[in-house]
Amino acid sequence: MKKTVLILSTLLAILPLAAIRATAQSADVLADKLVEKGILTADEAKQLKAESAKASAASIDNALSAKMGTPDWITGYKLSGDFRGRFDDIISDNKNLVDRDRLRYRLRVGLTVNMKDDLQAGFRLMSGDAPAATGFGGAPLSGNSTMQDNGTKKFIYIDQAYGKWSPINNDTWLVTGTFGKMDEPFLLSPMVFDQDLTPEGGALQATYKINDRHSLAFNGAAFALDEESGSTRDPFLLGAQVLWNAKWTPKLASSVGIAYFDITSKENLLSSGSTNNTVTYVNQGNTRTGTAGMVLAHFYNPFVVSGNVTYTLDKFPLYKGAFPIKLAGEFMENPAVTKENSGYWGGITFGKAVKKGSWDISYRYQVLEADAWYDQLVDDDNLGYYQAAAFTGQKAGVFGGTNVKGHLIKVNYAVTDALTLSLTCYLNNLINPSPANSQSDVTRVMADVMWKF
Repeated sequence: MKKTVLILSTLLAILPLAAIRATAQSADVLADKLVEKGILTADEAKQLKAESAKASAASIDNALSAKMGTPDWITGYKLSGDFRGRFDDIISDNKNLVDRDRLRYRLRVGLTVNMKDDLQAGFRLMSGDAPAATGFGGAPLSGNSTMQDNGTKKFIYIDQAYGKWSPINNDTWLVTGTFGKMDEPFLLSPMVFDQDLTPEGGALQATYKINDRHSLAFNGAAFALDEESGSTRDPFLLGAQVLWNAKWTPKLASSVGIAYFDITSKENLLSSGSTNNTVTYVNQGNTRTGTAGMVLAHFYNPFVVSGNVTYTLDKFPLYKGAFPIKLAGEFMENPAVTKENSGYWGGITFGKAVKKGSWDISYRYQVLEADAWYDQLVDDDNLGYYQAAAFTGQKAGVFGGTNVKGHLIKVNYAVTDALTLSLTCYLNNLINPSPANSQSDVTRVMADVMWKF
């Protein structure tokens, strides 16, 4: 009896939503018939279908709100995430480095709530290993959990938690403010910010539409790097970026930008191994001083110039649909340092793995000198091998960060819209090996399977 009541209750809750969807589908069929009879043009029918779909979505949201008892200012929910399985292989010609194979995975699940008046709030949870060094929370640059220790239970961390408001949203301007823990807002490569970094603080983003082909974008942010209980000089990351995006023809598009960053109170960014450990030590490469060798020796206020050009072919062998080819690159320089203060990369990408059967292949060559940028923010997958510590406080071993140069090759293939296979290969060396003239080469191969939902 209880089972029957539960089934009937579920059907009663679903039937109004099904009726709404059926009404929308009927409107689409009617629009197609009117086109066949010459009453409507194809463009008019397309507009009618879009309006019908929008009305249907609003009706579904209202029905869900009524069933769930949510406030009337909430306009929609979006649950999304992904699961990635990885085989991770690290090898070197240096016999002092023990080759390493790992099986790893990453789980991310998030919820976005949209509200009236262009308000949004969201959060995302992500798996991850606890940091090896003393610190709070999980590793800042990775969500990987390693299969180990007889199948121990794994950690889940808050990867995002934010509120967002767009007080200006019209045909010309879009201005958005975000506060909390968020995706990194600057449109730059992992040479500047690791793709898993979700900084904490505030960001302001604006887009100005010049015309149908050109627009300007501004990104600005202030992010807390640490909070010092015994000092008023908390270290912060400050940054600003301006971008010019252009679509010259239906096939040719470009983007060029310049960014500037500054890290304040760098003397309080002590790393793992110091008496007052304040920042988890993940990467290395920066010059450090002090009795424990963990105080940053230089200031970091670099500028970054970035750009890309994309040309789209109508078709390409073994590829479905239009085929994009993108040339891109970046240059960084830190004027606070007189040597080992720059970084750059250049590369090309063929295709784009988005829909079922699509794929892409990319190549990049990168050089990132030791003091071009703060090493704890950059790509932690881009490795070099330190056979011995270069100075007090530094460590021997395989590390991402600065002081690394090399090649990156990546291939993605979309088996379905939801399932993607990826193969990534880094071929790297340290710019300044430690000790000098030692072998510092590292080959890292990562084979991934990604499920998106």
